[in-house]
Amino acid sequence: MKRQNNNSNRAQRIASKVQTLVAEILRDDFGDDKIVSGVSLVGAVAHGGLQFVRLFYYSRNNDIAMVQKRLDEITKTVRYELAARMNQKYVPEIRFEYDDTLDRAERIDKLLDGLSE
Repeated sequence: MKRQNNNSNRAQRIASKVQTLVAEILRDDFGDDKIVSGVSLVGAVAHGGLQFVRLFYYSRNNDIAMVQKRLDEITKTVRYELAARMNQKYVPEIRFEYDDTLDRAERIDKLLDGLSE
């Protein structure tokens, strides 16, 4: 049981490290890109024996499909830069996924406000 816990802690550390480094890459290399500059990474989860990391983002841009398309376009470049910055033998594959938690919370607040009226 303890070994499994160590693996999940390691996975979380790797995911957190990837999130931090990718945020720096987006800021440093794509800061002048109007679509990417509005993206904030809000979470990361490692999967598949640390071979894959899902990065959750929120964007101030309302056209999420356009933001997702742009992030998909730059993923290969970001991963290449990530490999240069990580001190690991293997660099995980990354995928950007929109985090709609704030949108869902806003909808719930509106529903609750509607009930009180």
